[in-house]
Amino acid sequence: MEELIQFDKQLLLAVNGSDSVFLDYLVLTLTNAKTWIPLYLGLFYVVVQTHRKNWKDILFILAAAGLCVLLAGAVDDEIVKPLVARWRPTHDPEIGGLVDVVNGYRGGNYGFFSAHAANTFSLAMFFSLLMRQRMFVIPIVTWSFINCWTRLYLGVHYPGDILVGLCWGGIVGYIVYRLYCKVTIPAQYELRLLYVPVSILLLTLFCALVYAGIVSA
Repeated sequence: MEELIQFDKQLLLAVNGSDSVFLDYLVLTLTNAKTWIPLYLGLFYVVVQTHRKNWKDILFILAAAGLCVLLAGAVDDEIVKPLVARWRPTHDPEIGGLVDVVNGYRGGNYGFFSAHAANTFSLAMFFSLLMRQRMFVIPIVTWSFINCWTRLYLGVHYPGDILVGLCWGGIVGYIVYRLYCKVTIPAQYELRLLYVPVSILLLTLFCALVYAGIVSA
């Protein structure tokens, strides 16, 4: 176990940070939950358009998405992290001084496991199973992985934290989807509607790139 922990630490130091001010600002933008509000609104638009103002089904989906976040992130932050009490890399007495910190951002004391990974992948899993279109699944899963990468870049999570977070998020997303199927029949989502959240995702990434370029210039 000790060898695995040391490997986790060395792997983190290998992928953490860079000498690029541009990447620093890009990562700080992408890791911010507010950056992705347009994506969430795009998903809401698809749900509303698909269910034609059937507010019962719409509320079921909103409740399911909320349950994903509650089980994936809130359980982690409120229960797992305090119980396990594994230091974030930025607070770890052994390697904290070696971690490349961006703009003084260090996160909270404990980092096992990553709530960013769990939250984003639970939502990616749930909506992928719900909408079942490859052109949507690949971008939404990539979105989750991008969020995971930002946590490694910032040095606030070990790769093991990310891996466990992804596993837990995937389990939560699948269970919530199965529960959703128990209370209602999933609708068929039109491909043309799914271009909306995918386009918003790509536009958000482009805007983040432009913003990082302007700020770092």
